[in-house]
Amino acid sequence: MTVILLRHGRSTANTALTLAGRTPGVGLDDTGHAQARDLCRRLEGLPVEAVVRSPLMRCRQTVEPLAAQFGVEPEVEEDLVEVDYGTWTGRPLKDLASEHMWSVVQQHPSSAVFPEGESLAGMAGRSVTAIRKHDRRLAERAGRDVLWVACSHGDVIKAVLADAYGMHLDQFQRIVVEPASMSVVRYTPHRPFVLRVNDTGGDLASLRGEPAGQVGEPTPGHASSDAVPGGNVP
Repeated sequence: MTVILLRHGRSTANTALTLAGRTPGVGLDDTGHAQARDLCRRLEGLPVEAVVRSPLMRCRQTVEPLAAQFGVEPEVEEDLVEVDYGTWTGRPLKDLASEHMWSVVQQHPSSAVFPEGESLAGMAGRSVTAIRKHDRRLAERAGRDVLWVACSHGDVIKAVLADAYGMHLDQFQRIVVEPASMSVVRYTPHRPFVLRVNDTGGDLASLRGEPAGQVGEPTPGHASSDAVPGGNVP
């Protein structure tokens, strides 16, 4: 089975440089809506048979044009929701960078527990389980390979990719997942194969048939080596 891990388009929190978390009502900005529409072009002609999404507004808005194009009803999966950042939710990123927990999130994320919120290890467990659950369900229902889309959030997608790579969670900050990017994982009976990472506009024609592996590279030029919680790359 092959899953396209789609991060939602650029949100108002991305441009405001705040940590949205699970704040209600955080939607796409104008660029994010344009990115959502462009997904139809990027995935045109691919045999997408299912769309699963996080319950948050920015994911709903991202997949609406795509789901209409493919004639599928998106399924909401609670376990693909954004990390519960607790008291960090809604705060400016520049303020969070001075918190002691920031360095823990960067250097030892498997031990990070957000104040009054969720642990990154807990998030990784639920998100990987959710992706693998839907993958098995679609395989059993179709009896063949199915190409499907899972729309979620930066840290969630990074955790799923880390699992597919066989990478410890403490290394997942090395992965970059930008707004509206697509990463592709093919699950087989023995191991996953990571076919693409952080694809923001490449040709996906290879996914029409047996996928050929191609892994993107992180976007260069970031001034800091710190990864932003939530994958909050403007």
